Amino acid sequence: MSNRHFSKEDILRIAQEQHVRFIRLQFTDLLGTIKNVEIPVSQLEKALDNKIMFDGSSIEGYVRIEESDMYLFPDLNTWVIFPWVTDGKVGRLICDVYMPDGTPFAGDPRGILKRCLTEAHDMGFDSMNVGPEPEFFLFKTDSHGNPTLELNDQGGYFDLAPTDLGENCRRDIVLTLEEMGFEIEASHHEVAPGQHEIDFKYADAVTAADQIQTFKLVVKTIARQHGLHATFMPKPLFGVNGSGMHCHQSLFNGQHNAFYDESDGLGLSATARHYMAGILRHARAFAAITNPTVNSYKRLVPGYEAPCYVAWSASNRSPMIRIPASRGLGTRVEVRNPDPAANPYLAMAVMLKAGLDGIKHKMKLPQATDRNIYVMSEEEREQEGIPSLPASLEEALNELRRSEVVCDALGEHALSHFLELKEIEWDIFRTHVHGWERDQYLTLY
Repeated sequence: MSNRHFSKEDILRIAQEQHVRFIRLQFTDLLGTIKNVEIPVSQLEKALDNKIMFDGSSIEGYVRIEESDMYLFPDLNTWVIFPWVTDGKVGRLICDVYMPDGTPFAGDPRGILKRCLTEAHDMGFDSMNVGPEPEFFLFKTDSHGNPTLELNDQGGYFDLAPTDLGENCRRDIVLTLEEMGFEIEASHHEVAPGQHEIDFKYADAVTAADQIQTFKLVVKTIARQHGLHATFMPKPLFGVNGSGMHCHQSLFNGQHNAFYDESDGLGLSATARHYMAGILRHARAFAAITNPTVNSYKRLVPGYEAPCYVAWSASNRSPMIRIPASRGLGTRVEVRNPDPAANPYLAMAVMLKAGLDGIKHKMKLPQATDRNIYVMSEEEREQEGIPSLPASLEEALNELRRSEVVCDALGEHALSHFLELKEIEWDIFRTHVHGWERDQYLTLY
């Protein structure tokens, strides 16, 4: 996907040659949900001229009804034809959202990421490369097509069929993604029963976020064709691993990886170390964005391989930052706490902003933690200076409010709307009576 380049004329020609009937103009709301305006192909030229309008007041976290008219500006390089629609083909373009006066909408998540990338560019970094690893569960559906909690297999890490009954579904997902221009690097069963991971090649940050959104759409669509429900919920089941979205990231100056220094013992440049220091410094504050749901914090607990401690290592998977073994152009930082419920544009924006703050202020990177943090006592972690990530959405939101850097990454519009939506979510959860409470207390008291 990242190497595709289209002109307006290319898209009009391909749409005609391939008998495309409809176009989906896709964008993302503040919570990361994919939205689209579908138009007949007769309106494609108008869309390519940035003249398609929509009602922004109906989109979560956008604008009030009195300022609702907004425009969709398609990114021509995101053009693709959905391969699963054979009767009346459908094309897709991912769009940036603009105001009627021609200025970018301040609350557009894609635009927020672009603003942070502009700051990186002003600091001398041409691009941020991201390799995401979104995990998901496959559940069986009932006779009405509604999801159940019945897993489609009892497989484990890297298992094969017949134990991994999701293998055929996963293979069809991979074939569909490849047909849409993805370069798939690996596809395998994950640790938990019913859990899967498909890794695709890294790309620049905006393209990587676009790919995550496309990936989610493809996974859910193909799973449904197999009579399965795919979910990117971080922790759908108690007692097994949750789903993460590890994000491998690096900064480049042209063809030079700014994170690599061959003279360093670990092959890490001063820039990489400052970047990591910034990530660690602001991790508790950006957790509300990278782990944005009540359920996210059920994953970030000890015992299930999820990183709940703010530390780093080149040889240990328990901290939230790991340095993979690859060096040279492949030198990168793997941030392990994000989950796939995150809005990918906002998640990358806040991680980048945190890392840039570390570079800007030449923050000192703490010592690596090469011990298994899960077996350390609270006192030992305190002595080592290893804080925990927030334990709840409420705690994460409080940390976010206090962080000037992360608040600045989001901008006032997105920040205020995000906090409002998430405070409502937390309050509903806080006041709801859950099944566990009834099981625990109804007969006891």
